[in-house]
Amino acid sequence: MKKLTLYDHAPKKDWMYDEVISGLQAVEKSLPSKFFYDETGSKLFDRICELEEYYPARTALAILERHGKEMAQCAGRGCLLIEYGSGSSVKTRYLLDHLESPAGYVPVDISRAHLLQTAQRLADDYAGLHVIPVCADFTRPLHLPKTPEGRRVVFFPGSTIGNLTVIERHALLHQTAQLCGPGGGLILGVDLQKDPRIITAAYNDKDGVTAEFNLNILRHINRALDANFEVDRFWHHAFYTPREGRIEMHLISQCEQEVRINGCTFCIREGESIRTEYSHKFTEKSLVEMAENAGFRCQKLWTDERRYFAIAYFTVEPN
Repeated sequence: MKKLTLYDHAPKKDWMYDEVISGLQAVEKSLPSKFFYDETGSKLFDRICELEEYYPARTALAILERHGKEMAQCAGRGCLLIEYGSGSSVKTRYLLDHLESPAGYVPVDISRAHLLQTAQRLADDYAGLHVIPVCADFTRPLHLPKTPEGRRVVFFPGSTIGNLTVIERHALLHQTAQLCGPGGGLILGVDLQKDPRIITAAYNDKDGVTAEFNLNILRHINRALDANFEVDRFWHHAFYTPREGRIEMHLISQCEQEVRINGCTFCIREGESIRTEYSHKFTEKSLVEMAENAGFRCQKLWTDERRYFAIAYFTVEPN
C-alpha cells in the first residue's frame, strides 16, 4: 500500500459557521449544499447514485464508458488530472483506464475521511499513478500543492455545477480557466432538461435515501457547530420548477423550533422551509454558452441516446 500525503486545506470551523448563520438569517432560509458532504453524507450520496430513480449518475457513467477513450485522447498524453468533488472517484476510473502516462491525479473534496479512503484505493489500483489528495472547497479560491508538470485538465463530470447560481457558476469556471492556464482542459458534465416527472422522481426515491441525505445536513451542522436542530422534526421536500429549470430541495419544519448555534438563536416556524439545494438543468446550448462566457471553447460534446445528460470537453482560450 502506497503512503499518501493529504494536503488539508479544508475550510476552518469559523467559515462554516459564517455561511450557516448567513443562510439562516436570510428572509428565505437556506443552507449551502456543500455541507451535505461529511463522511456520512458522502456515503449516502454513493447510495443515491445506485438508486433506480437516480438516472444522472448512471447515465453519466454510461457516457464515460462509451466515450472515455475519446475523452482521454482530448486530455492528451502526460496530463495532470484535477477532479472537483471527487467523492468515490467511480467516474474517474473510466478516464484513468485510457489516459496515456498521466503526470498525476489530484482529487479535490471537502470530505476529508472519504477523500483519503478513495485516494488510497486508486493509488493501490493504478500502479505508478501519482495521487495527490487535496481536502478543500473547490468553489473558493483553490491553491494546489506543488504538482508534477503536465497540461492541467479539470474533471468535473457529475452535474454538481448545477447546484450553483449563475454568478457562482461563472466565478468557478473563470477560476478554473486560470487554474488550468491557456491550452488547459475541462471535462464538464450537466444534467439536461427533460420530462419533469423523471427529474422529480430522481430526488424523491421510494427508499427515502435522498430524504436521509437531505436531513443529514442538519446532523452535520449539529455535530460541527454544536447546534440543536430537531432533525426528526423536519420533512424532506423536493420539487421541479420548469420556469427556472431546476430542482429545489427543502427541509420543512413540522413544529416551531428554537435553534441555537454558538450564541445565535433562530426561530423556525411550523411549516417554514430551509432550502438546501438547487439543481439546475441545462440544454446543450446553455452548457456551451456557460463555459465559453468564462473563457473556454467547446471541442467536443457527448450525450446518451435519450439526451438525458451531457459531458463536454473544453479548452482554455489564449489570453
